[in-house]
Amino acid sequence: MSAGFAIPVVHSASDLRAITEPMRAQGATVGLVPTMGYLHEGHQSLVIRSAAENDLTVVSIFVNPLQFAEGEDYSIYPRDLQRDHEMCAEVGAGLVFAPSAEEMYAKAPITSVAVQGFNAVLEGRFRPTHFDGVSTVVAKLFAMLGPDRAYFGEKDYQQLVIIRRMAFDLSFSVEVVGCPTLRESDGLAMSSRNVYLTASERSAATVLWRSLQAGREVVMAGNRDPDEVEAVMAAVIAAEPKASTDYAAVVHADTLERPEVLNGELRLLMAARIGQARLIDNIGVSCE
Repeated sequence: MSAGFAIPVVHSASDLRAITEPMRAQGATVGLVPTMGYLHEGHQSLVIRSAAENDLTVVSIFVNPLQFAEGEDYSIYPRDLQRDHEMCAEVGAGLVFAPSAEEMYAKAPITSVAVQGFNAVLEGRFRPTHFDGVSTVVAKLFAMLGPDRAYFGEKDYQQLVIIRRMAFDLSFSVEVVGCPTLRESDGLAMSSRNVYLTASERSAATVLWRSLQAGREVVMAGNRDPDEVEAVMAAVIAAEPKASTDYAAVVHADTLERPEVLNGELRLLMAARIGQARLIDNIGVSCE
């Protein structure tokens, strides 16, 4: 356990359980907010939600090497535990779990969790090992802590769908709670990777939100052709010289499948590269 913090910070699963298990034995509920750190107001909104719904909120801070492929930004991903701790404490977290890679993976892992199908579309096409790494580390966190509820932002919508299915299939007795995306005043989704953007790139990055809004407007106007909706979204990105599109997609919100004709609860999702940053965003829309 680290000293000098307003709330406890533990680095091992044994210390984590030493604090949480006696509380649970007395009937306390535990909420988990899994993060990779370098927190922002979006993460804080998850903590606030958890603190309102549970007796103890645990925030995990771990930059998980399994979800980064070779050549991605694992080595430069921003880290600042002191800052993260202060942000957790000010919004009601009761405990920070900040393990090392050696604590999480004492031996090179030969077991992984893969949510087949869901892990191969959208982000999975561009980051084929990413979601297996996410599912594996979240499964380990669920096993270590046994939370009653776990909170994930809708900004990473595909991740949220995958974690819900993983928890269901593996019979984890945890409620996976999705929370709305927090945005800057100009619509840019809050993300730890926004720190990579230069001033001009930061201005250009609002194109993701504009693209999603354009796609939603087309659907709400009655267009039910996914090709046409995706083309509208992609055209907005293409008009921004600093941005390049990885994908612009419209899918069923619960299955991530692309419908032939748009209907029901849908999700518009996109990924774009701006400078050093690769940004993702999404928005929901309903149609009959």
